[in-house]
Amino acid sequence: MTVPSVLRPLVATGLVVALGGASLPAQRPATAASAAPASASGVAALKRTLDSLADRHRGVVGYAIRDLDSGESLGRRADEPFPTASLIKVPVLVTLFDLVERDMISLDDRLTVLRIDKVGGAGQLQFLHDGAEVTVRDAAWLMTTISDNTATNLLLDRIVIRRVWAKMDSLGLGRTRVHHKSFLRAIASVAPDSSARYGLGVTTPDEMARLFAMLANGQAVNPRADSAMLEILAHNEDGALLQRYVSDLRSPHKTGADDGIRTECALWTLPDRVVACVLTKENADLRWNIDNEAQLLMARMGEAIVRTWRRPGAR
Repeated sequence: MTVPSVLRPLVATGLVVALGGASLPAQRPATAASAAPASASGVAALKRTLDSLADRHRGVVGYAIRDLDSGESLGRRADEPFPTASLIKVPVLVTLFDLVERDMISLDDRLTVLRIDKVGGAGQLQFLHDGAEVTVRDAAWLMTTISDNTATNLLLDRIVIRRVWAKMDSLGLGRTRVHHKSFLRAIASVAPDSSARYGLGVTTPDEMARLFAMLANGQAVNPRADSAMLEILAHNEDGALLQRYVSDLRSPHKTGADDGIRTECALWTLPDRVVACVLTKENADLRWNIDNEAQLLMARMGEAIVRTWRRPGAR
């Protein structure tokens, strides 16, 4: 069966990206004309601003920020483990593209959506008729852009969770782990204790920032694959967190949300390439609305980060 017409625009866009259409560069050569990095005083002021916001927040906040061109970095609780929620889907995406490059999986492989595969939460595949077919490419697009949980589970069945662990280990990210398929912790966790504590996945702000830096530098898989992944991430439809007040900028990013948890990592070109990862946990505000306290906090943090680095040439 083919994908219903309601999904064809999404799938068609994904096909263009993964087949090598226009994509974001995973590497940018240094040039003498590059603008000067943000001033030391500006970065110090940013840290004070971010820490003040975090101190007032009713929850635990960690962040890691890196200017990939100047080498400037700052963080808070950057090496502390945090639950990822759907942010863990980025390591899943990286592992998928690594397997594709090694000819172990094809983006054109067909996946059948059975009743048993369907889970709730974010996504559209759960609403398709039983027996509908999508490609691996389509599932990757849906997992990343709208955080489709059923698409994620179909990919994890094909990838195998332990391969995500192995890929992260190969990148030096040994604390970044996916534990189970979405909504199936009780029956499918490969790490029950960690799963009970952190949910779908766990990472640190620093490790996730390093992964986004590798994607930006063409070092997560290879420049071609990393460019394709950045292009998919740039089409993420969730702009309610770090992107809320800087929506005029195109940013490869991925968010995550669960009860008491909000997370996001983003890559901005300001024109320096700046990676920002903000992870929160134990949030007192459990409301699922646009003005959730953690979402407002992250929106203000994103605005402050961009304001510090943004100069002519930002895009």
